[in-house]
Amino acid sequence: MNRYLVERTFPDGLGLMPTQEGNGAAQTVVANNAAKGVTWVHSYVTPDKKRTFCIYDAPSPEAIRQTADTNGLPVERITEVRVLDPYFHY
Repeated sequence: MNRYLVERTFPDGLGLMPTQEGNGAAQTVVANNAAKGVTWVHSYVTPDKKRTFCIYDAPSPEAIRQTADTNGLPVERITEVRVLDPYFHY
């Protein structure tokens, strides 16, 4: 399984809130992703909530695009990535 960084822009800001409704929306995204073998690992959100940088495990960029379309989410760019941390030589 490959790992990808997915960049998104939300001109009006990301509407996903830490509420019961927000939890339901997130669970719907997770379920829709699973149908295509896509796993949302986590996301980074800018303070103004207008940009997100999401880490996904997926079989292909196309699978991510398909699930994004199903979930009504924008996709600006998908980049395959590898983990590099300060402990890589230990």
